[in-house]
Amino acid sequence: MLLSSQKMLFGFLLITGTVLALSSNSWLMAWIGLELNLMSFIPILTSGKDKFSCEAALKYFLIQAIGSALIIFAAPISINSEMFYSTILFALILKLGASPFHFWLPAVMEGLNWIQAIILMTVQKLAPMFLICHIVTNPLISYIMILCAMLSAMIGSVGGLNQTSLRKMLAFSSLNHIGWMLTALTISESSWLIYFLFYCVVSVSICLLFNFQQTFFLPQLFMNKNLNPYTNLVNSFSLLSLGGLPPFTGFIPKWVMIESMTMAKMFIPALILIASSLITLYFYLRMAVSYLLLISFKTKLSLNFTPNASSLSPMFISVNLFMLLVPSIFILV
Repeated sequence: MLLSSQKMLFGFLLITGTVLALSSNSWLMAWIGLELNLMSFIPILTSGKDKFSCEAALKYFLIQAIGSALIIFAAPISINSEMFYSTILFALILKLGASPFHFWLPAVMEGLNWIQAIILMTVQKLAPMFLICHIVTNPLISYIMILCAMLSAMIGSVGGLNQTSLRKMLAFSSLNHIGWMLTALTISESSWLIYFLFYCVVSVSICLLFNFQQTFFLPQLFMNKNLNPYTNLVNSFSLLSLGGLPPFTGFIPKWVMIESMTMAKMFIPALILIASSLITLYFYLRMAVSYLLLISFKTKLSLNFTPNASSLSPMFISVNLFMLLVPSIFILV
């Protein structure tokens, strides 16, 4: 079953743990929320009943357990000291999967299906980033966060260049976006929220598209002869939107962030983030152009309707193109 009672139960507990961590007024309650979120996500990871999902669940559990241990380790330290804030920050960055503690993210992503990858890329990032908002007021923490953000953006862009696995490619792309979101946290919470919402929309649309096609590796996109030209077009548009190419949806949060960093006079981080996004956009653009050139158009119309990704092509096109009119909306407002 796609939605069994077991999955619904653990999904509800996962959301409950996230909400508990977001609404907590103490680090103890935040830690309890993170632990409830972790213990609910592990059964979801192992629902695949194969060696790859079990291996990914074990890796994820060990890494998250280390992060939780660091939070407990920070408890005896004075809450107003920089040592306390630094320990909490490193624990949350480890749970988040940002550099220099990014090593587990591609390995875990490789063993997941697309629905599990959606949860890991979106919901599981919400609580650690929201908790980082509470400690970003410290100047030392802001400096460390900017360094981690620039490192995440560079590693995420370079790491995805030689990947043929779509899940690892999206993992490194997520690492690049984490760099943008960490930078947004140092500026304002509203900038981070805008970027996170747009990132979730684009990432979910791409993962659902690949899930409908049951595509996990790059050669499968080129060798699949059963896809019609509309699906091929949606694949290309979705990848370009994730890379942040204007005028697709993925460009809007980066546009907002570039303006915010310019107003905050963060020119060096802005330069590094833009350069990393150009590298990310390069391998997405190379893949999309090759994909469009190698597709073969069918000469006959198939009368047999099957509910695959091609039937949902208008929805995915609208998701990645509906922000074309956003500048006009801003002008009207």
